[in-house]
Amino acid sequence: MKIKRKKIKPDGLELVEKIVTINRVAKVVKGGRRFSFNALAVIGDGLGHVGVGFGKANEVPNAIDKSKEDAKKNIYKVHVHKNTIPHVVIGKFKSAKVILKPAAPGTGIIAGASVRAVLERAGINDVLTKAQGSRNPVNLVKATIDGLLQLRSLKEASELREIPLNKLWE
Repeated sequence: MKIKRKKIKPDGLELVEKIVTINRVAKVVKGGRRFSFNALAVIGDGLGHVGVGFGKANEVPNAIDKSKEDAKKNIYKVHVHKNTIPHVVIGKFKSAKVILKPAAPGTGIIAGASVRAVLERAGINDVLTKAQGSRNPVNLVKATIDGLLQLRSLKEASELREIPLNKLWE
């Protein structure tokens, strides 16, 4: 099921950036190889706002700047419940699959580097994760974002199912 979320403008947010990966790529031309770089950046305020950006350029600093600008254009609000996530969710992107599970306070972020970067920037402190399929950092980051965008609050879930909240607790 595709989830559509509204993008948020970065105005007024204190954003912290993290460069997840920098990759050198080569194009073979008549005179030899022509190298360029791409960078993946994650940006967030630690209060439920997180964004991901990808930039390409002939120089590393330019690629990093482009990825940060792209991340600022792609900021989303995710649901955080007591420093963890409200429920188990599976995010998918291409052949990468990331399983996110809520954890007890004090557990920490049990995740690989690329998934950890996204969760830290989103403000999630206690979560268990498992990456399956592709281990490509770009695919893992996008799968993590897909999972975070699937999160629902209790109020949203009750509205989707058309069940009043007071009936859930009877």
